[in-house]
Amino acid sequence: MTQLNQTPENHNSKKQILLNAFDMNCVGHINHGLWTHPRDESHRFNELNYWTDLAKTLEDGLFDGLFIADITGVYDVYQHGIDLTLKESIQLPSHDPSTLISAMASITQNLGFGVTVNLSYESPYQFARRFASLDHLTQGRIGWNIVTGYLDSAERLIGQKGLKDHDLRYEQAEEFLELCYKFWEGSWENDAVLKDKTNRIFTDPSKVHQIQHHGKFYQSEGVFQVSPSPQRTPVLFQAGASPRGLAFSTRHAECVFIGGDQPEKIKQQVDKIRELTVQQGRNPEDIKIFVGITVVTAETDQLAQEKLAEYASYASPEAGLAHFSSSVGIDLSKYADDEAIPYQQTNSIASVNNKFKENKITPNDLKAQHKLGGRYPLIVGSGETVAKRLIQLIDETGIDGFNLTRTVAPESHHDFIRLVIPELQQRGRFKTEYASGTLRSKIFNHGDHLTAQHPASHFRCQSSTDKQNTEPNSVNVHKQSA
Repeated sequence: MTQLNQTPENHNSKKQILLNAFDMNCVGHINHGLWTHPRDESHRFNELNYWTDLAKTLEDGLFDGLFIADITGVYDVYQHGIDLTLKESIQLPSHDPSTLISAMASITQNLGFGVTVNLSYESPYQFARRFASLDHLTQGRIGWNIVTGYLDSAERLIGQKGLKDHDLRYEQAEEFLELCYKFWEGSWENDAVLKDKTNRIFTDPSKVHQIQHHGKFYQSEGVFQVSPSPQRTPVLFQAGASPRGLAFSTRHAECVFIGGDQPEKIKQQVDKIRELTVQQGRNPEDIKIFVGITVVTAETDQLAQEKLAEYASYASPEAGLAHFSSSVGIDLSKYADDEAIPYQQTNSIASVNNKFKENKITPNDLKAQHKLGGRYPLIVGSGETVAKRLIQLIDETGIDGFNLTRTVAPESHHDFIRLVIPELQQRGRFKTEYASGTLRSKIFNHGDHLTAQHPASHFRCQSSTDKQNTEPNSVNVHKQSA
């Protein structure tokens, strides 16, 4: 894990920092082993008030969203088993994140919710219906983190023989998205619902249209059951960093998560994403780019370093290594601590695996990076020090915000809100109140719905008066996925 160096603050740029809390419906998410800390409460993840209290805390701190990760399957690559995964609770047990949203939305008004769902194991219709329903119940505060999966253990759980080819997973994802767009954007016109009690017309039948989709992976015919929700399509998150993943994310995503600890490397990724976005016919600012970080903060730099040492005494770098093994699909336990890990082609996370091709990395190197059991950049210091480093990273790289992991829960979020947020606000780099509107409107300030440049716009139904050469009450699109 790399600590970012402090450099002079750039006062010219005043980009407002976007901030998500990054979590998972489990005990050990990113920073492994810290569940053993006496003040950590993540063992209560199966209690609803653990999550409602977190939502209140984050909204009080003006966080833009709570981004909830998820996996299907278990981490069983390291030592060819799950003993360490179970002992250290490395995302096991883990529960369905979507079950948390309604409760957290009911006690907040502005906090957004990004939920990870693996489309490889979902029916497009049932998924689209569930998320449209959540968009209604949250009044337009729902987002979807699109993942295609990378664990062989997940394939075995659902009765398949093994993980599909990396690029084939993205081909399937393209068609999944296309069909969801048809449901969300193409079945109901904006003014279809009348609620006219006098004339006994709840919905105008002429403004509801059947979807007909006949593709390589999916078939669907009929009317979407959910009326238009505030955002129609949820805010779309994605983290693909391979060439195929980048092509997918710059075509579809609105928020992209990237890794990296060196500003120059992060900037290279940002510039590439912006360039590819333009090539897709979209505005480069139509995508907001986030970097995952871990922060340990206290009243002074020295106290923060002491807190880091205390946290590290409870952390498990080996558990971080086990998590990393499944990310790259390689059992890292078979290499000596000082042995360079050779690159091997796998179907797991290509961008992470490529690090072995680019650099000489040993298990000792990885354990050093996993000082707190996680591999995200680590920023340590007083609130002022942390705020300056965050601003520095934003200004040097062109990213838009951060996904903040937890260390000791909920202490680390309370510390960040108490010590770092006021310093960011004082420098004019973080909001002092929420804007009104949906999650998409808050993030982009251009309305509740996807822009006309987004591929979803191709599947929007026209108003009844504008239809030409269209079969009555039907949206019949047979376009194949790219």
